[in-house]
Amino acid sequence: MLKKVLSIILCATLLVSFALVATSCSNSKSDFKLGVILLHDEDSTYDLNFINAVKDAQKQLGLKDSQVIFKRGIPEGNECYEAAADLVDEGCKVIFADSFGHEPYMIKAAKKFPEVQFCHATGTKAHTEGLKNYHNAFASIYEGRFLAGVAAGLKLNEMIADGKITAENAKMGYVGAFTYAEVISGLTAFYLGAKYVCPSVTMDVQFTGSWYKEDAEKNTALSLINSGCVLISQHADSMGAPSACEEKGVPNVSYNGSTEADCPNTFIVSSKIDWAPYVKYICESVINGTEIKADWCGDLKSGSVKLTDLGKKAPAADTQKKIDEVKALLESGKLHVFDTSTFTVDGKKLDSYLADVDTDENYEKDTEVIKDGYFHESEYRSAPYFDIRIDGINFLNEKY
Repeated sequence: MLKKVLSIILCATLLVSFALVATSCSNSKSDFKLGVILLHDEDSTYDLNFINAVKDAQKQLGLKDSQVIFKRGIPEGNECYEAAADLVDEGCKVIFADSFGHEPYMIKAAKKFPEVQFCHATGTKAHTEGLKNYHNAFASIYEGRFLAGVAAGLKLNEMIADGKITAENAKMGYVGAFTYAEVISGLTAFYLGAKYVCPSVTMDVQFTGSWYKEDAEKNTALSLINSGCVLISQHADSMGAPSACEEKGVPNVSYNGSTEADCPNTFIVSSKIDWAPYVKYICESVINGTEIKADWCGDLKSGSVKLTDLGKKAPAADTQKKIDEVKALLESGKLHVFDTSTFTVDGKKLDSYLADVDTDENYEKDTEVIKDGYFHESEYRSAPYFDIRIDGINFLNEKY
């Protein structure tokens, strides 16, 4: 009889405990708020990609609109810290910022508000700061850039076969924002993807010194086209370069989303990071009281790196088939984007390279990143650190 009574008491205790846990989780979720700091707004393809991802994650999590607060148009200055502080005052439990230059101000906020989790896209310092409430995230977008480059290379091959250009004239143009490793890594991956299928390709790169400056990006694209570039891509956030390509009838590979609606005749494909898996992850971590990784890196397999659907008019025949083939090789590890047998530097193959992974104030090279025949990008921290100028890519300006 005593055992039966004890058993009943134990079961009742467990049921009450489960109920309390469920209530606690429910209350935690109902009280939860996410704050999002954006460099620009929906007019920027870069920021729009984040906005769409946050809304996707919000839907998956079942959060109300009142539980997600956006701060748009926040510069890479102390305004970021002030926006973060405002979001803390509004009850946000986790705050996410989307631009590289936001990092020092997010770190400042993390130190000021230790009870709130701060997450930052494209940053580099979480693994060295050692703060339990500050985190970096990125994805292996170089894989997506490589696949987009394959699509570009196939288009060049088609233009060569049709007699529109010669193999020697297969020159691409690239509109870059800054000379950060993130941009260098992406443009190099794009070039190597094109070279994978079109060995004679070369590429001219010009930087604008801004993530979003539509006139500058358009004029830069036009300058590249006028200098003989027969295909244009970009790592900048406006419609400047795609619109220039549509005006001139030059094939274009965009970034962060399809531009086909505005550029139906020239749009080939776009690569992007899908931030929804990460946003969902950090929200669930805070709601459930679990730890957020200091450095998080998504990839093709996790669905964090994606390509848009191909354009209807501009891509070469069988482009999707080739993309699928190369994607499978990347996912299996049989192909590496930065295979050192596929590029040279000053005519020589690289067997060793120290990268600035710790990003100290002196930008000292601190980590060996070439082994097993390839450059190990985004493995020692999430943000890219590939900053090598390889042969075949001509940098027209370096001041940014």
